[in-house]
Amino acid sequence: MKNQYFTRERKQPFGAALLFMFNLLRKSLAVEIDNFVTHLNEKINLKKFKSFTQSAFVQNRNKIKPAVFQHLSEVIIDNFYTPENENIKDFMGFRILAVDGSTIALPDTEQLREKYGETKNQTDVGIVKAKASVLYDIMNHLVLDAALGALFGDERDMALMHKMKWRKNDLIIYDRGYPSYDFINEHIKNKIDCLVRVKVNHSGLVEAFVKSGETSEIIDMIPGKNQPLKDKEYNKHTILKVRLVRVDLPSGEVEVLMTTLLDEVKYENKIFKKLYFMRWGIETFYDELKNKLKVEYFTGYSENSIQQDFHCAIFISNIQSIIVNDLQEELAEQNKGKKYKYKINTNVSYGFLKNRVLELLFKDAPLANVFEEIEGLFLKHTVPIRKNRNNPRDIGQYRRKLKPKVTKNQKDAV
Repeated sequence: MKNQYFTRERKQPFGAALLFMFNLLRKSLAVEIDNFVTHLNEKINLKKFKSFTQSAFVQNRNKIKPAVFQHLSEVIIDNFYTPENENIKDFMGFRILAVDGSTIALPDTEQLREKYGETKNQTDVGIVKAKASVLYDIMNHLVLDAALGALFGDERDMALMHKMKWRKNDLIIYDRGYPSYDFINEHIKNKIDCLVRVKVNHSGLVEAFVKSGETSEIIDMIPGKNQPLKDKEYNKHTILKVRLVRVDLPSGEVEVLMTTLLDEVKYENKIFKKLYFMRWGIETFYDELKNKLKVEYFTGYSENSIQQDFHCAIFISNIQSIIVNDLQEELAEQNKGKKYKYKINTNVSYGFLKNRVLELLFKDAPLANVFEEIEGLFLKHTVPIRKNRNNPRDIGQYRRKLKPKVTKNQKDAV
């Protein structure tokens, strides 16, 4: 936060404070500190690394900007997207990205309630929550950008905050909450392609397309009658050319997709069902973030702590994905001759990163040795991929869920 912070010699210098936060802190801080210090002394052999108190850690973390975790994520992402990396996956030359939002339950404090907002469940109990927005590389399982904002903030505005990470040959997929003239225009202006699901009654043009029975049509999109045009670079007559694609689902439901991919020969209708289905990868990521990385088990109650824990979890997720992406050849070899294809057990892999992430980032030893151990553990614990499994969705299940109010000093100790 300030240049003079961490200039004096302390028991917990800047690097050690970061490493401690990296180590998946999900239990009581007292237990986590003891584990951290013991591991550094006995496993990494730092020769009597001094212990520190919970109070000292809280004071130290208040001197650190959450942006440090975003910066470190950028470092490993930039090192992944290099011409030499043969493990990068794409689709028809596109980097397939998705943006979606989700709510994150926060500790119940007045400061956080005022900053982020609250919602009430069916029992009329107020739950403090924030809105997360993530730009996610679906095929390579990497978070390129993430933001945590007010619960009732505009999700389109949050999505456009990610545009600093857009680059040539990106194709970004969105669900039904995002389409608007201004939103699509922002992508076309930046020469970024997108694919957006729209409601069948989204506009008169979409309704006419559904009634026509056509499977693909290029339409002229203009701003809505009530859309404010002040300070815009377009006027009410400015046309955007977009393509509508009809997808008939097995249930009989009609799905309409809007895209900037206008070439009907190069981009055939049949690819869009598969493309939009790929968006499910970001839903899977949120499941990992909440239920495997347990991001909602926050280690502090200030806004700074919340942002630190959120972006730290994103960083750990990216480290796990980088390691898994590096194992594709070994997985392919293991899968030969088997009835099912197998993948890395994500939940178990996060467990293996506990403490080992310290060795990965701190140990004075060849990184290859540490990677070899982690990769061996990942490959040893795989699960089969069973296709065409369909679990009915209970849309209201989370609305009925009542998260307990966790007070201070009640974190799990075991």
